Amino acid sequence: MKALNSLGFPVLRFNFRGTGLSQGEHDNGNGEVEDVRAALDWLDAEFHLSLMFAGFSFGAAVGLRAACPDARVKGLIGVGVPAIPVAADTEEPRIYKLEFLQDCAKAKLFVSGARDPFGPSAKLEALVTSLPEPKKLVLIEGADHFFEGRLRELRETIEGWVRQEIVRDLSL
Repeated sequence: MKALNSLGFPVLRFNFRGTGLSQGEHDNGNGEVEDVRAALDWLDAEFHLSLMFAGFSFGAAVGLRAACPDARVKGLIGVGVPAIPVAADTEEPRIYKLEFLQDCAKAKLFVSGARDPFGPSAKLEALVTSLPEPKKLVLIEGADHFFEGRLRELRETIEGWVRQEIVRDLSL
């Protein structure tokens, strides 16, 4: 949020249904995709600008599903993307299926901590290697899933990528 806002992008941060003070109930990633679509619609109506999507962990997994096919979204950022399924005895593994990215030709940045147990480096590297260009994976050494003690590197990574890949194309 701070990285995008520092570059002049209006930013909307929200809780998914059933989180914090938001209404509704958790919907195993299905309704949450609709939450992201509603947020993109609001941003478009409010600002009339090209859109970017950035999400963290669960928010990245479901948000990328909503943002990738949306023509208004010019770039995608997935931070701490979960690359392993949740326990098989839950309905949640479908949330983390990322095959839809195989058809996503938008600019994509994936940032993960090299010590993230939910996004093992080898699995993320295999995923990103299989995706169409443009794409970039950055593994931040020493960082865990929450980038504790490494938020500066996370922010600098996002700012640099957005300047290089997105801003020049948006004529901001």
